Amino acid sequence: MNISLKNKNAIVCGSTSGIGKAIAIEFASLGASVTLIARDEIKLKQMIIDLDNDGIQRLDFVAVDFNEPEKLKLKINEYVLQNPPVHILVNNTGGPPAGDITKADVSEFQNTFSRHLVCNQILLQALLEGMKKEKYGRIINVISTSVKQPINDLGVSNTIRGAVASWAKTLANEAGKFGITVNNVLPGATKTERIYELIKAKASMSGKTEREISDVMMSEIPAGRFAEPEELAYAAAFLASSSASYINGVSLAVDGGRIGCL
Repeated sequence: MNISLKNKNAIVCGSTSGIGKAIAIEFASLGASVTLIARDEIKLKQMIIDLDNDGIQRLDFVAVDFNEPEKLKLKINEYVLQNPPVHILVNNTGGPPAGDITKADVSEFQNTFSRHLVCNQILLQALLEGMKKEKYGRIINVISTSVKQPINDLGVSNTIRGAVASWAKTLANEAGKFGITVNNVLPGATKTERIYELIKAKASMSGKTEREISDVMMSEIPAGRFAEPEELAYAAAFLASSSASYINGVSLAVDGGRIGCL
């Protein structure tokens, strides 16, 4: 099987670090024209330089903060007017702080819902007609294994990630007839800033060292290690390709076998 994304236009959100960055790099290496979305314009410009190996594919960026959905709406609509249709959308943004659900303020749910689900909907509505016209669409949501098995001390995240998964499944049912697939990649513990922030928070709450927390987490993973961001990118690349045209509405765990359910 030869996976190629040549002649495909992709938008990758949260693409200046972690899993989003790895996906953008992988997509570009497979020939896609990639537009990066993140809030830090300096990092975005550096990413463009890093990705521009041969100058063949088109590279671009949109600097916007997902805490400001109305600005995202204005910028993505302007982008659509000025650029070719987008074939691939990767929805990806940082999760909320750790903590018990009983202690979470209502504003934490509202803000996280806005950053994740509302922003996903804004991007979908801006890009959907282009995908329909091209008769090719891949919407890939980077969420969490918590949609299959809630994760302790991540009350707000568990709740909102579940909402995104339900949104994606509903969308998959509606969009499939247009040649558009909608799937979720569920990262397990992955070597990103996010995992080390969570380890630090758990250590602070439990009184244990960060090394102790890390060792316990890895002991729960059959693979015995954390994932590399690139391993998530490979899964996303397959789902973005024509080879995955009959895979729709699934949540693919990339977690080394940690979750206990099927």
